[in-house]
Formats: sequence, structure tokens, C-alpha cells
Amino acid sequence: MISAGLMASTLDLLAWAPPGWGATLAEALGKSIMIAIGAFSLGLLIGIGGAYGKLYGGPVTRDLLGIYTTIVRAVPELILILILYFAFTSSINNLLLSWGFERIQISGFVAGIAVLGVVQGAYATEILRGAILSVPPGQIEAARAMGMPPLMLGWRVTFPQMLAAAIPGLANLWLIATKDTALLAVVGYAELTLVTRQAASTSKAFFTFFMAAGALYLAISIVSTLIFGRIEAWARRGQVRPGSR
Repeated sequence: MISAGLMASTLDLLAWAPPGWGATLAEALGKSIMIAIGAFSLGLLIGIGGAYGKLYGGPVTRDLLGIYTTIVRAVPELILILILYFAFTSSINNLLLSWGFERIQISGFVAGIAVLGVVQGAYATEILRGAILSVPPGQIEAARAMGMPPLMLGWRVTFPQMLAAAIPGLANLWLIATKDTALLAVVGYAELTLVTRQAASTSKAFFTFFMAAGALYLAISIVSTLIFGRIEAWARRGQVRPGSR
């Protein structure tokens, strides 16, 4: 009887309709996923530019990118989020005030993507740089000797081979992005972790809600692993795998 009552109470708390928190948790999960997608995409763009800059840029470019990746990878994400979030919003508003405009309230969604994107970009830079270096130099030299233009060389030679090498690291980076969205709770953005904490504090059912949040994060991880596994298999098509002979 106690077990049945406990189960009923848990289902009531997680029900979709009020007073259950199911719909609220689902909405917060959607926000977390959208921020993770935005941050991962921004980080990937930064990483592509950063990787090529560190490999083929001038001395100043390489030094600046080296400072960027070193600092971001050395400082804990939580501290970076606090610094970048408040510095970003403060700098924008100070700039507007200096131009004679009024202060604006920057969206937590946009700020979250920008802050996490900067963090993701530092790691993506090193992942992609290593992936580019994994492409055999002889193939690149042969393509150049055949008169292949840079864009075609990148698309037909460098990109397909670097993609296969980069996918495992990018998959890990995506999973980090989904978990790092939880850190935005410290700046008051209503993502999954903050809403879970609010639900738990209101109902005092801490175990129920944090277990539910953990299950949701685990589900994201499992689905993401399957998707990236398919992408990696596609990227490695035609390659000879170790032990296959």
C-alpha cells in the first residue's frame, strides 16, 4: 500500500497537467536543448575558423588564438559563464549608453548561447586542428599538384577525412554542451536544472525531481550517442577498420 501510494504521488508530481510539473519540465528541457544546439553550432563555427587560423594564420593570429584556447580550457566553465555573462551584458549596455541610447535587457537565451558558444569554440578549435593534421600530407600535396583549387581540395580531400577523425571529439563536445546548460541556472535562466530545483523546493520531493532530471539528461545522452554513431559510421564508409582483415 505504501509503495502504491508513493508511486501515485510521484506520478501526480510528474503529471503533464497542473499541479504536476511535467509540462514545465518538458518546456525547460526544450530550452536546454535549444541552447545546447545554438552553443554547439556557434562553437563549431568558431572552431573551424580557429583551427584554420592556428594552422595557416600569421604569427599574431596564432598567438591570439593560442591565448584564447589556453584561457578558456584552463578556467572552469562556471567562472567563465559568470564573467562572460555579466561582462557581455554590461559591455553592450555601456556601449549603448555612450552612444546616447537606453539600456536594454539582453535575452538570457541569446546570452546563454553566446557564452557557451565561446567556451565550446575553444575546445572545437583543438579538436578540428587535430583532425586536419590527421589528413595525410601526401594526399594534399598530390591534389595541389593536380591543380585542384583550395575550396575543392578542402571539400574533396581534407573535409571527408578530417570529419571521420573529428566526430568522436565533437560528439563529446555536444554532450558537454547539453550538461553545461545546467550552469546557466546560476544566472537565473529557466533551463532544466533551475526548473527542477524550483519544483523540488516547492514540493519538497527532491529525490523525485532530481531523478527525473537525471533521467532526461541520460535520455539526451543515449539518443545523441546513437545519432553521432550513425554519423561516424557514414563518415568512415569505405575506410578499412583495424582488425577487419
